Amino acid sequence: MQRTVLITGCSTGLGNVTAKKFAKEGWNVIATMRKPNDSLEKEFPKQIKVAALDVTKPQTIRSAIDEGIKHFGTINAVINNAGYGFGAIFEATPIEDIRAIFETNVFGVINVLQAIIPYFREQGGGTIVNVSSSIGIVAAPLRAAYASTKFAVEGLTESLFYELESQNILVRLVEPGFMTTTNFMTSPAAQHADNEIPVPPSYKPYQSLFMTVQDAPPSGVADVNKVAEQIYTAACDKSDKLRYPAGPDAEMLIGIRWSKTDVDYMNEMYHFMGHSNWRNLVRDKK
Repeated sequence: MQRTVLITGCSTGLGNVTAKKFAKEGWNVIATMRKPNDSLEKEFPKQIKVAALDVTKPQTIRSAIDEGIKHFGTINAVINNAGYGFGAIFEATPIEDIRAIFETNVFGVINVLQAIIPYFREQGGGTIVNVSSSIGIVAAPLRAAYASTKFAVEGLTESLFYELESQNILVRLVEPGFMTTTNFMTSPAAQHADNEIPVPPSYKPYQSLFMTVQDAPPSGVADVNKVAEQIYTAACDKSDKLRYPAGPDAEMLIGIRWSKTDVDYMNEMYHFMGHSNWRNLVRDKK
């Protein structure tokens, strides 16, 4: 029997590539996005159905689920991919920006889960794959708001991994490293003069150094096609595995996080963030 997956955030980037991956593997795909376009349907007219879905608006989620079931007959898996990255000095981040990223990256995931879990339970099972990030395990400077959302997704997913086993619902986490396709937002609120919070000058050296490391991480960036393959693997895996790191930086940093003491791990992180330069900047101020 042909299986069907619903994927959020398919207009561009990882979601778009993942939709194509599932279609090529013979799945039916409900490719959802806030502003639907027909490019995926044109490429895969029999296997992909595009539907409007905004994870911050529960009614659109229910409508997309109903539309997908009507078109394909069932849904066997859901990929919670929609979300965005955000980088800023925390002290200078407007609270509106923090609330906005939580609304999409955390409550958006929750909205989808609360809509699909009853359906999976009633049909006797299903699979949920939540796309988190390596930063949900390995936090980094200038990523406080973003990391907080991904830590929340990690905790939510791990809890449901145990809870939903009783309902024959499999739950998975895919943890990509840095991808060039990631939608890293600048501050929406700070674009308005009334909301702009100036960055104190003392942060400037750190901000510049970390942005340089982010643009060219020593371990290399994650290939979006390989991340999509990892999502597909997670969706098909019937084992008891929860976490699926994706990308060389994710595999390296998550491995360090799990295998070392806090002190040794912190030293490795300083090394990763430009060798000793980051820490030397701190020490020079003391």
